[in-house]
Amino acid sequence: MSLRAKINLIIFQTLVFSLLFALFGRLLYLQVLENGKYKDAAISIQSRDIVTPAVRGAITDINGIPMVVDLPGLVVSIDRSKLDKLPDKGSSVLAKTAALFSLEYADIYQRTRLCGELPKDNRAGCWNGTRYQPIPLVGNASQDLALKVMENSDQYPGVEVQSVPIRSYPSLEGENTAHVLGYVGSVTDEDLNNPDINYYRNEVVGKTGLEVKYNEYLRGIPGVRTVLVNRKEVVTKESKNIKAVAGNNLITNIDSKLQAGVEKALEGAIKRARASGYKGDSGAAVVLEIKTGRVLAMASYPSYDPTIWQKGLTVKQAEDLFSEAKGVPALSRPLQGLFAPASTFKSVSVLAAANAGYSLDATYNCPATVEIGNRTFNNFDSVAAGRLPLDVGIAISCDSLWYQIAYDEWVRDGGLKPKSNTNDHFFNAAKAFGVGKSTGIDLPSELSGRLPNREWKQNWYDQNKDFYCNYKQRAKKSDLTPYLIEIARENCIDGNKVRAGDAVNFSIGQGDTLVTPLRLAEIYAAIANNGTYYRPQVARAVVDVDGKVLKEFKPVVSDTVKAEQSTWDFLHRALRMVVTRGTAAGAFSGFPVAVSGKTGTAQVFGKNPNGSAKDDTSWFASYGPTENPQYSVVMMVSQGGFGASASGVGVKDIYATLFGVTGNKIDPTKAVFPNGVPTTIAKVDLKKAASEVDLTGIKVGGVKLK
Repeated sequence: MSLRAKINLIIFQTLVFSLLFALFGRLLYLQVLENGKYKDAAISIQSRDIVTPAVRGAITDINGIPMVVDLPGLVVSIDRSKLDKLPDKGSSVLAKTAALFSLEYADIYQRTRLCGELPKDNRAGCWNGTRYQPIPLVGNASQDLALKVMENSDQYPGVEVQSVPIRSYPSLEGENTAHVLGYVGSVTDEDLNNPDINYYRNEVVGKTGLEVKYNEYLRGIPGVRTVLVNRKEVVTKESKNIKAVAGNNLITNIDSKLQAGVEKALEGAIKRARASGYKGDSGAAVVLEIKTGRVLAMASYPSYDPTIWQKGLTVKQAEDLFSEAKGVPALSRPLQGLFAPASTFKSVSVLAAANAGYSLDATYNCPATVEIGNRTFNNFDSVAAGRLPLDVGIAISCDSLWYQIAYDEWVRDGGLKPKSNTNDHFFNAAKAFGVGKSTGIDLPSELSGRLPNREWKQNWYDQNKDFYCNYKQRAKKSDLTPYLIEIARENCIDGNKVRAGDAVNFSIGQGDTLVTPLRLAEIYAAIANNGTYYRPQVARAVVDVDGKVLKEFKPVVSDTVKAEQSTWDFLHRALRMVVTRGTAAGAFSGFPVAVSGKTGTAQVFGKNPNGSAKDDTSWFASYGPTENPQYSVVMMVSQGGFGASASGVGVKDIYATLFGVTGNKIDPTKAVFPNGVPTTIAKVDLKKAASEVDLTGIKVGGVKLK
């Protein structure tokens, strides 16, 4: 063999050995070092997870009485792994089941299809899980129909009846509380892609309210049973079975009896407004504990039945929830309703006047009208009251004295050519009281309101200048009225400036000023305790199933309003006078509980495009008892008319519930808190709620329920 041939042979052998060594090394890496990883991957291909959701924790009131709880219910579900083995793939069974439960066949067919089995544009209502998980068709089925399925199992192969926890709302005191509690729903793809939480496809999670805010505590830990299947998708064995762990319970500061009373009072105020010729389309009411910020009750009108989410939301129900004609029941008005506060805002203006150097003990002129530039600003009801003390001006709700003070301060700050160091006493007082900021309540989707100061005016102008300056070209035909055209022209010219009209309207809580009912309740709670702001808190504590306290939510001071004690003393005197001899005297006549507060009647533009007709928002903001304030109570009725006649009477009814007032007498035994608001954390009592469900005699899985 030649030398050249020998060299070529050596090179070839070296190459072969190198390849063999590389192959051996790769096999060693895959089979030894990466064995666990690829073994798990192989198993995952052959395994299927069957998830059992955990019993979700209860949400209770301050006394431990459940307001929402998982209770046993009968759920009818479909087992796709069994249906698919039938000659017709289960079509006849689905049709028979649909007929029994009065469902549409097309509907349940869609609901039992895996989402991957359907075209992307036709997956509404599809099943997000696997064919090995029960697919629920009917939630909380009646015993009679459930028994028909179980007693005729040969006619309903693949149709199962299970006793499962269903989110239930006992309403033991007649309360609704839908907007506070919120609701749960199936996980979405967004939930499944959350890197922080390991959700499973057939779980339910919090969507709104306390359910979503405290979902991590309420959720529990789902159970997972993993089965192995062969290539024919036949289960061969069970690889693991992890039991579900129940969620923790959430105790709130809400008192269910008071909540029911507040809801009743709010509905009564709405009906009273309608009886007086007003539309009364919606409303809100809030009760805060002044010295802690605890939310004792919070109601929104209109509301909705929270059980609809468990029964299966229909298209009609979904439309009604967000329908303007129905009053948008889904909107939580205490947190998300933005309204001009009107004369309730004059308490803020008192602080502004005091800071500007005006004497709170002096007398002021209250004329019928005040001329500001080329506009006439009318006093309340266009009535002149002559010269009067400022506290009397608050009591009778004089507007015109505030017009003059606000205008004088606007001129002092430079008017349309503001100084570089403006005092802005009115804006700063509102800012000190938290106007334009969210309260930080432990509920999602709270709106912050609006403080229309110089910064806001500039930002608004920058965003809307083009629209105003080209109004005739950009506005809808129906909005081309002389009034709106003139407004657009003015906003185009100097919409970024605080004009005289802006200043005087701001002083009486009108114009662009917007607050939520919750914010106003917090303002009056701060007035009652001389300037201390407590963050509104719905949750009281998280406890486990054994009653052990895992987390307690204690009162938090979020801010303070600085003012002289004389200013607070003046406000206390003036706000009491509103009820004894002012605009709310009629509503509280003979009432045995001393209450301090302020009426508000906000004129709202927008219902009539030409601006000639304005609908009033009715307000009453208060605290009581006057000598030892415990509660801040606020009510708002949209398009409700005069503040005292709608909301004032409604607030009186709430105080009657709080203190056990019947007629003109106090019955302490009927008071909501005869011994004061509970200071200890209650024990959760689910027995009464559970007693509302009767499944006696029903057999599930061969076991008779007792």
